[in-house]
Amino acid sequence: MYGTVETIPYLCKRCYSCVRECPAIAIRVEHGQAVVMAERCIACGHCVTVCSQNAKRTKSEVNYVLNEIIPRGNVVAVVAPSFPASFTDDYAKVPSALRKLGFDKVCEAAFGADLISPKYLAEIEKDGKKTIISSACPAVYNYIEMYFSELVPKLAKIVSPMIAMGRYIKETFGHDTSVVFIGPCIAKKSECKDEKVEGAIDAVLTFAELKEMFALTNINIADLSDSNFDAPVGLTGKSFPLAGGLIKTAEISDDILEKEIIVVEGRSKVEEILHELLNNKINARLIDILFCEGCIKGPAIDSNLNYYSRREKVINYINDNIKSADKQVWKSNIYNARNIDLSREFEDRDKRIPTPDEEQIKEILAQTNKFTKQDELNCRACGYVTCRDYAIAIAKGLAENDMCLPYLIEKLERAYKELQDTQEQLQSAEKLASIGQLAAGVAHEINNPLGTILLYTSLLKKELDKKLESKQTIEDLDLIAEETNRCKNIVSNLLNFARQGNLKVSEVDIYDLINTILKPIRIRPEFKGISFLMECEADDTTIKGDSDQLKQVFLNVISNACEALEEKEIKKVNIKISKDENDIIVEIKDTGNGIPKENMGKLFTPFFTTKKMGKGTGLGLAIVYGIIKMHKGDIRAASEPGLGTVFTIRLPLNLQ
Repeated sequence: MYGTVETIPYLCKRCYSCVRECPAIAIRVEHGQAVVMAERCIACGHCVTVCSQNAKRTKSEVNYVLNEIIPRGNVVAVVAPSFPASFTDDYAKVPSALRKLGFDKVCEAAFGADLISPKYLAEIEKDGKKTIISSACPAVYNYIEMYFSELVPKLAKIVSPMIAMGRYIKETFGHDTSVVFIGPCIAKKSECKDEKVEGAIDAVLTFAELKEMFALTNINIADLSDSNFDAPVGLTGKSFPLAGGLIKTAEISDDILEKEIIVVEGRSKVEEILHELLNNKINARLIDILFCEGCIKGPAIDSNLNYYSRREKVINYINDNIKSADKQVWKSNIYNARNIDLSREFEDRDKRIPTPDEEQIKEILAQTNKFTKQDELNCRACGYVTCRDYAIAIAKGLAENDMCLPYLIEKLERAYKELQDTQEQLQSAEKLASIGQLAAGVAHEINNPLGTILLYTSLLKKELDKKLESKQTIEDLDLIAEETNRCKNIVSNLLNFARQGNLKVSEVDIYDLINTILKPIRIRPEFKGISFLMECEADDTTIKGDSDQLKQVFLNVISNACEALEEKEIKKVNIKISKDENDIIVEIKDTGNGIPKENMGKLFTPFFTTKKMGKGTGLGLAIVYGIIKMHKGDIRAASEPGLGTVFTIRLPLNLQ
């Protein structure tokens, strides 16, 4: 199908107003851009009207008309009767401006309306039971053919005023005559290309495009004189752009009009009446439908006047011209056109996509965190009336998950939180790396003098062992040796923290490893009275890792959990092992005093400790952190003061 409307990608700003307005759901969002699907578009132009960013545009034929059609000569402009609503102050000068632009004749499309109106009266009188839908508005019959195809047989097989006028001009002035229609309707551009009526109209311009042409050729319409249209002139067809204009032009009697004629205008009412017809709830003889609120509200009328002021302009134009028209000449022109074919066919072009099943809809809703009816906010930010409609559009390939504003906000919040966590981890890793380098250097330098101190302490002790009176001195030397060994242990831990050695990888059963660690811990006197609970929800707890280093990890964390219970009455340590697709997850939870919020960011920093003097060096969790990272895992802590702490350790199933 001819693509009448297109998106300008760099101007589209994810507002989804066009999605909200499109009755045909002919706009698919791709990478955040609302793209018009030509094969589904009914060319109503509503998306152009509502786009505040001017990201929708119609296919322009300005250059084609200026550079190809007009230079050929023998060209006729056909102007829609709604033109006073666009050229509000200078509408009487429009024929002069068009002639100056290069058109040989300037005619009214209203005469085409006069030609087809009797056809509707004949249709009504021919079959009093059948419901007839007017076919003058191309947006309406496009909509019916594509989305209400069961109603195609009800469409009147009568051409629009534009096509009627084009056929009349070709028959009257010669088939080599070029005809350019000028009006307020974007859908006319698609009708012009419709193969079932092709050849009647050579190009379609909107009023806005006509003004663009005047600007390009330096024509100032205000400087021109008033002039009349060329024959044939329209009569009652001038009222066609107003609601009920077809009824007036066809001179349908009041008896029929009272109950059996329905006039419908505006998108929402059009949708409503078509659904009613589809469900056999309407039995009227004629349904006169316009997709806009009359053609005076067409999407290509670039006037700032409101609906009522536009209507008044058109009515004033009708009153100014209809009385002066020569009715005998008009009747003669109508009679001479009696043999022109004003019929056309319509076809089933059903574009409806089957509705997905309920399971698929629920699955898509769940992808945007909508698991219950309460989760469905129906905020319409995505452009769809309900979250369910939106899910159906996704299933049909017409929408994306990221169109849901609440979901997108949640997603951004999660991403921001993850970014913060990553930044904190990066800062911590950088800090630990710097401390590690320093620790390695310091440990290396201190180890040598500590070894010397221990050596000479041992030698002195041997010498003094021979003398009984040196008991106090021996005790002093023992203290020196003890403290020196303590220093060596600290240095050893520093080296463990700073080392970047390779892991000795083998298969490690985490469940068995923790059980092995718990056996000696359970019998330690200082941990008496602690209740240990071990839970395992994983069927297999084997991973690839360094057994000795992982033992050090769990020994440190479990020992810390036990030490945190020293002053608590309820002493519990719960260890839970679970597994997901990628990791073994170990949670170690205690019922201790918890960790103050201000200390949470310092847990894995070397030499930070809250233990009593002489009970800790502050290197345990720093070493744990390093080992976990060497295993490409993760360790997190969560704590609530007074209630306890939980450490969550994740280790990959496959260390690569």
